[in-house]
Order: sequence, then structure tokens, then C-alpha cells
Amino acid sequence: MDAPLESSSLALLALRCPRCHEGKLFSHSALNITKFAQMPAQCPVCGQSFEPEPGFYFGSMYITFGFNVATMFAVGIPLYFLFGDPDTWVYVVTVTVVSLLLTPLVLRYSRAIMLYLFGGARYDADWQKHRRATTGSTDF
Repeated sequence: MDAPLESSSLALLALRCPRCHEGKLFSHSALNITKFAQMPAQCPVCGQSFEPEPGFYFGSMYITFGFNVATMFAVGIPLYFLFGDPDTWVYVVTVTVVSLLLTPLVLRYSRAIMLYLFGGARYDADWQKHRRATTGSTDF
């Protein structure tokens, strides 16, 4: 496994477990169009649950909405200034295509932000020691 990242922000950007900063949050590459959203039930390194409760990630829809609004502005404003306010269909098609292309990344980061902010797990550099002390074992 990779060495844990000390910064939670860097671990979030690398899509790593919020507790150990080592385990990957997603099972497959973002480029795998049929499986980009699949997450293991728990961290393969420390055993932290990635779904604290059923339906936990429904809240990430609000974060996704924010990303899509930002995408609309990030695409619409340059279109307006660079192409002299084109027809409405140009805005609609361009924003739709960019949003569809960014869907795997937006979904992954929305879920990661949701897990980091509301999942209840915090970075613990000594998670192995704490696990041994509470359970007497390193098994999950």
C-alpha cells in the first residue's frame, strides 16, 4: 500500500479512506464507465465502513448540484465572452456535454466530500494501535 497522506485535504483529493488515508474509496478507475461508482463496503486497509448508514450518499446529490452549477458558470461565462453570446442551444449543448464528461469525477468527489464531512471518521495515524487495544487483534 501507499504511505498514508498526513493531510486530510490531500487524502480527499486522492480519494483515500478518511481514517487511515491509505485505502482507496473506489474499486475501479473513473474511466471504467460501467463501474466508476462502485465502492467497497469497508476500507481494505483499516476496515472503516464506507457507508455509515443505508442511503448515506443520497445527501451527496446536493454536493453534485453545487459542482454542476459551478460547471455551468465555468463553461457559460467563457462561452459568452469568447464567442460573443452565442445562441441558447450552444450553451445547452456545451454545458450538457461537459457535465456528462465530468460525471464520474463529480460523483466520486461528491461522495468523498460527504464521507469526509458527515461520515464520522477522522484521520488516525495510530489506527492500528487503537484497534489492537480495543479488540486485541489486528483483524477487521
